[in-house]
Amino acid sequence: MRVILQRSKSAQVIINDTVSGKIDFGFVLLVGITHDDTASDIDYLVNKIPHLRIFEDEDGKMNNSLIDVGGQVLSVSQFTLYGDTKKGRRPNFMAAAKPDYAEELYHQFNEKLAATGVHVETGEFGEMMDISLINDGPVTLILDTDERK
Repeated sequence: MRVILQRSKSAQVIINDTVSGKIDFGFVLLVGITHDDTASDIDYLVNKIPHLRIFEDEDGKMNNSLIDVGGQVLSVSQFTLYGDTKKGRRPNFMAAAKPDYAEELYHQFNEKLAATGVHVETGEFGEMMDISLINDGPVTLILDTDERK
């Protein structure tokens, strides 16, 4: 799994002129899933994301986690994170999981993340979405389960 995490002051997803998900502050997660992702990948990310210490404490140091500050998550499925642009000018998305499998893992990821006590809002899997956010910092991280040690 690949997640682009953006610390945000606010964010929302609009689908067909209707707000689908909205947070006041926390993380916007763009979530990509590939063919060989499993529950182990979900568990790794769910154990990592809410505890990342990337919010400032009273001394201005990044010492607080999403849980510490009571932040929220806006999770958006993003198959294009597995786009391959090595050849030609049109991305190849063969590394992205098939929609049925990806949707199942995406929902499991969101459910397990919510089970940690974090409020999770989402977009709609497979839909065209307009996403707006105010990136705080900016702080943007890439989490890839293939790179864990």
